[in-house]
Amino acid sequence: MSENQSLRQAALYYHEHPKPGKLEIRATKPMANGRDLARAYSPGVAEACLEIKEDEANAARYTTRGNLVGVVSNGSAVLGLGNIGALASKPVMEGKAVLFKKFANIDCFDIELNEPDPEKLADLVCAMEPTFGAINLEDIKAPDCFIVERICRERMNIPVFHDDQHGTAIVVGAAAKNAIFVAQKSFEDIKIVSTGGGAAGIACLNMLLKLGVKRENVWLCDIHGLVYEGRTEDMNPQKAEYAQKSDLRTLDEVIDGADLFLGLSGPGVLKPEMVARMATRPIIFALANPTPEIMPDLVREVAPDAIIATGRSDFPNQVNNVLCFPFIFRGALDVGATEINDEMQLACIDGIAELARATTSAEAAAAYSGEQLTFGADYLIPKPFDPRLIAVVSSSVARAAMESGVAARPIEDLDAYKHKLNQSVFRSALLMRPVFEAAASASRRIVFAEGEDERVLRAAQAVLEETTETPILIGRPEVIEQRCERFGLDIRPGRDVQLVNPENDPRYYDYWTSYHEIMERRGVTPDLAKAILRTNTTAIGAIMVQRGEADCLICGTFGEYRWHLNYINQVLGSEELHPAGALSLMILEEGPLFIADTQVHTEPCAEELADIAIGAARHVRRFGLTPKVAMCSQSQFGSQNDSSGQRMRAAMDILNRKGCSFEFEGEMNVEAALDGELRARVFPNSRMEGIANVLVFAHADAASGVRNILKMRAGGLEVGPILMGMGNRAHIVSPSITTRGLLNMAAIAGTPVAQYG
Repeated sequence: MSENQSLRQAALYYHEHPKPGKLEIRATKPMANGRDLARAYSPGVAEACLEIKEDEANAARYTTRGNLVGVVSNGSAVLGLGNIGALASKPVMEGKAVLFKKFANIDCFDIELNEPDPEKLADLVCAMEPTFGAINLEDIKAPDCFIVERICRERMNIPVFHDDQHGTAIVVGAAAKNAIFVAQKSFEDIKIVSTGGGAAGIACLNMLLKLGVKRENVWLCDIHGLVYEGRTEDMNPQKAEYAQKSDLRTLDEVIDGADLFLGLSGPGVLKPEMVARMATRPIIFALANPTPEIMPDLVREVAPDAIIATGRSDFPNQVNNVLCFPFIFRGALDVGATEINDEMQLACIDGIAELARATTSAEAAAAYSGEQLTFGADYLIPKPFDPRLIAVVSSSVARAAMESGVAARPIEDLDAYKHKLNQSVFRSALLMRPVFEAAASASRRIVFAEGEDERVLRAAQAVLEETTETPILIGRPEVIEQRCERFGLDIRPGRDVQLVNPENDPRYYDYWTSYHEIMERRGVTPDLAKAILRTNTTAIGAIMVQRGEADCLICGTFGEYRWHLNYINQVLGSEELHPAGALSLMILEEGPLFIADTQVHTEPCAEELADIAIGAARHVRRFGLTPKVAMCSQSQFGSQNDSSGQRMRAAMDILNRKGCSFEFEGEMNVEAALDGELRARVFPNSRMEGIANVLVFAHADAASGVRNILKMRAGGLEVGPILMGMGNRAHIVSPSITTRGLLNMAAIAGTPVAQYG
């Protein structure tokens, strides 16, 4: 089977299985009993209807309309496929709806209409205004799309956005803005030659004029050659706006000295010899799909310094509308915009362009592993999977809508709105907020043992940007310098972050002698101490904390947990400080759930189980939550007399004697811990109400197994493990941790001991 056949089969299988299509509808409210039915439908639904009849703005409160977009097409100009009709276009429109949901959490219906007449099509779209908060027109041929959009915008009081026109224009505008910057040119002075007189091409040129390009410097060509004054063949009012008063007639004749070629036409239109006659440092946007107007390698042969963008994902600078439409609609819907105006589109351009100039996010780097994501000629616009897009772009659009007077529901606090948008993509953001706020009250020094790891470097960058903490990296300076450069990070060793070079550091003598003093009566000789402090970065970090040169150590991005724990306990352990357990916060759709002990004790005794429960309760409060601790066992309130039941009952006695101020109960099965009604049936006198949010297990295998199942099969996001009992002086992460996870751990490590409890 050829590669193309294999791809075709894979694509068809993707669309057919496990159920046909790419969308489904799910209820957002419970429908489990008669009471729910009475509220959702008759008679309760009448109350919502009457509120909307009284004030139409209430539709955004009581229905999905405020977060619902209609993707509408007649299938007359599907990208790469042409006029395939409404029904055949449905997979494309479903795909567009999926992108709305994935990237901006916007609900979407795809609407395919068998209507070739643009005015009748516009009538149908306008009739759907009560259903939707906004309309995305898609894949309608030119010039019909201009007519449909104009009529809809005039008659409808919700945003109407033809993505093929304006979405493309916005992303081209952002890429052009940064390309002009890199090439050290200006919009006011450049000459543009464009091929493609369709909706997208005209919209891109209109946008470039808004960015400062002079109309007289734009030369538009189509399949018939130059658009010139007096031409009658295949003309429309939109093309006529760019007619040049000239005797030239072909692309080959007008390309000389062009600074920017904008192609939205077809393959092979631009020849290498034409590129050779363009201005120095030419900008080539060859956006035809799947084969561009000229392949990038042909451009490089004649213009090695050219700045190139295409519509393909296998070359740098893919001009992809997904960078725009989810986020411009997100901002528009959230402020109840009545339209998407020029100010909002320009704000979208600025947001996209500025994000490309910022440090690349770790999430985007992970999604595009191996690609160079540093701002410059090969990185003009951010990648679609950069999670910062929603907050940066949508908030810019919302602000522009309010400032331009089209926002029906203005947002009072844009910073809070931006934070809320971040929470929608960074699932840990809401729960971590109290921890970050507590950490902001002191500037603690956090030493990262694996300072050369890409995740650690990106985390150090984020620590500097988002906290008041000081990161310290253990690693070789030249390696860290090279990797920061390669990953497009702003931080540099010695300037932004402190370094400890294990191969050559002036503190080496102090470090190995400190370690030897601690370990000399535990079989460690001076030579062994020297060797450990040259090769073991966890030991180095622990010694730094012990000597007061750092406040907390974070390690474990590779290696086995208890190997790291051994050195931490050797150096930092004492009668007062000893590892009590590892606590993992699992963020689930239903809410947070804490699991302990996942790492430290294989089979904790009763005293250790009590310490684990007390430590877990303390940490839960740090997240602004009220702890409800379930002591979990296969024994249910004395039903079995095995080891775990005995130890849990003894731990309960210890907790009772200590008079703990948090709710705890046990020993019980996990299902009883997570189902308050079941627990009330099997043990009516339970001291704990509702659902437990902390599960303490009698064996590490059980705790670790639950943690990993929740992470791998239930979509749980882990914060931790948090090492309890060490006074916030050290934490050991897991090798699967992400950059965001390391940043969260840095915030936990950054909490002052006085606030730690």
